[in-house]
Amino acid sequence: MVKLLERNVTIDLDGRQVLEGIYLSPPDGDALGAVVAPPHPRMGGSMDHPVANELAYACRRAGSAALRFNWRGVGGSSGAPSGELADGDADYSAALRFIEESVAGTVIAAGYSWGAAMALRAVARHPRIRRLLLVAPPEQMLPVDVLENFAGSVLVIAAQRDEFASPAGLEAALANTKRGSLHVVRDADHFFREGLAEIPQAIERWL
Repeated sequence: MVKLLERNVTIDLDGRQVLEGIYLSPPDGDALGAVVAPPHPRMGGSMDHPVANELAYACRRAGSAALRFNWRGVGGSSGAPSGELADGDADYSAALRFIEESVAGTVIAAGYSWGAAMALRAVARHPRIRRLLLVAPPEQMLPVDVLENFAGSVLVIAAQRDEFASPAGLEAALANTKRGSLHVVRDADHFFREGLAEIPQAIERWL
């Protein structure tokens, strides 16, 4: 069994505000580093969300460091909750800077639902991102051109009965990616009340 070394961390946002995070230490300094974004901050999007937890633990068990965090205004993070894309971009970039300073290896941008969309949007700003791990990203928020131009490996996990991120729509979005794959969790909906345990299994096989 892999021992998980977990600690609370403070992530600098802009020199004045901070984000609350939980960091899972890597097995060594050359490890990959994963940033895991929770869902929308106004819709239960905290770093304690079960799907965010599963993403972080699966990455760590596969040998990567893992950082999950609270969006601004959630939990111990500064500011007020915001659903603005610019704020989401800034929060995710702050978490990425933390992981880039913590490990020497390449970076996995990961997230669930709204957090998955923020992870994908970060690709253009952070060249160390070489893998994308997107769980139930809303179809209408996917910049397909970013996916198609991304040279790294992509895993998208979809719920069979998802009304916001249908497997068919996500499969179409991945059609022209270089190294994209789709895993569908049967009988699950967007909230993964069923099939949660299948998510880490798919991630660990991919990593």
